[in-house]
Amino acid sequence: MAEMGSKGVTAGKIASNVQKKLTRAQEKVLQKLGKADETKDEQFEQCVQNFNKQLTEGTRLQKDLRTYLASVKAMHEASKKLNECLQEVYEPDWPGRDEANKIAENNDLLWLDYHQKLVDQALLTMDTYLGQFPDIKSRIAKRGRKLVDYDSARHHYESLQTAKKKDEAKIAKAEEELIKAQKVFEEMNVDLQEELPSLWNSRVGFYVNTFQSIAGLEENFHKEMSKLNQNLNDVLVSLEKQHGSNTFTVKAQPRKKTKLLSRLLRKKNSDNAPAKGNKSPSPPPDGSPAATPEIRVNHEPEPSAAAGAALPKSPSQLRKGPPVPPPPKHTPSKEVKQEQILSLFDDTFVPEISVTTPSQSSLPAVVVETFSATVNGTVEGGGGAGRLDLPPGFMFKVQAQHDYVATDTDELQLKAGDVVLVIPFQNPEEQDEGWLMGVKESDWNQHKELEKCRGVFPENFTERVQ
Repeated sequence: MAEMGSKGVTAGKIASNVQKKLTRAQEKVLQKLGKADETKDEQFEQCVQNFNKQLTEGTRLQKDLRTYLASVKAMHEASKKLNECLQEVYEPDWPGRDEANKIAENNDLLWLDYHQKLVDQALLTMDTYLGQFPDIKSRIAKRGRKLVDYDSARHHYESLQTAKKKDEAKIAKAEEELIKAQKVFEEMNVDLQEELPSLWNSRVGFYVNTFQSIAGLEENFHKEMSKLNQNLNDVLVSLEKQHGSNTFTVKAQPRKKTKLLSRLLRKKNSDNAPAKGNKSPSPPPDGSPAATPEIRVNHEPEPSAAAGAALPKSPSQLRKGPPVPPPPKHTPSKEVKQEQILSLFDDTFVPEISVTTPSQSSLPAVVVETFSATVNGTVEGGGGAGRLDLPPGFMFKVQAQHDYVATDTDELQLKAGDVVLVIPFQNPEEQDEGWLMGVKESDWNQHKELEKCRGVFPENFTERVQ
């Protein structure tokens, strides 16, 4: 019998809950249709909006903090592997090996300590802060349901009072239900009216404490890490002093094609050049007819250049993509002298002709023909005739984003903001990767002489504007 009673109570409760849901749904429909008025509390609605905003901001902060912690952990692993690599390559007889190993151990401990303190002082505090939101959110939803119950009871009581045929018993019962619904609603409403503004105001102190903790932990971490890095630097300086004769020097690679052609021509002509001042062709020793003329390059230094001064190589190793300021510095090669530099695009350059026998020439004919075509401007591949106000073959405009100091006579000197009109190379094979041919717009507008104004420049120091 007790078991049946329990089942009866359960069934009755389910039926009561179903009836409440139906009554609430009916009340909401009537309110949306405008057939029943709805109790409004604008102040409370504003509190709810603030609550939802605060919850959204807190959830985002929690997510970003977890991402930050994951990044710290990933950086820790990367730093650990890097130090392990240093330990492996650090040979036993090198000075400071034990110190380097100790620094690596302290580095690992410092990362672990930093990550754990972030978890304790930031992430756990964040979790505690957000832990109060689900309960309040549930109570806000329950208050909304109780408000609908109150409005429904109120409308039911009012309808019985205005009915033509009044039933006092029903009116009394409806009034009792209204008083009960109002009491339940007001109890929940009062509590939330006090808690929501307090929760909203607490966000300021929470954000301050959280970000102060993160900032302080990060500051201390970087201070300690800076000390370890300085210690490691001292160890490596000691190693460098002991093995200073084996210093590793990074050399820039020159632009390939024009430099290679220049070297070939210089070598050929230095082997076959007549004495200085004797520029007339020498007759063949056997009295045979004059041989086919070849080009000999006059590679004497310019008057303004200091004798024997080394000229920096062009930075052909610049990669394509966004400019990476400042411009890379290159170590000049001690083997390249200014007397050996040849500018293929210098207007003052005049090739000299000397006659040699075919047996004296070892320079491939294709190289001589290519060079001759380049000097005389007959190489095909350049752009076609452009508009009258633009150079022939104009393709597009770029603007210098950083200063570039020319390191060769065929390069453009650029200042940030200079506009360059890009044109094709006369010989496409002479174009090096990452370099463009062009003429500064200001020079073109002033001179309209392409031969005097054009030059090459690194593409990643510029940005396309048209």
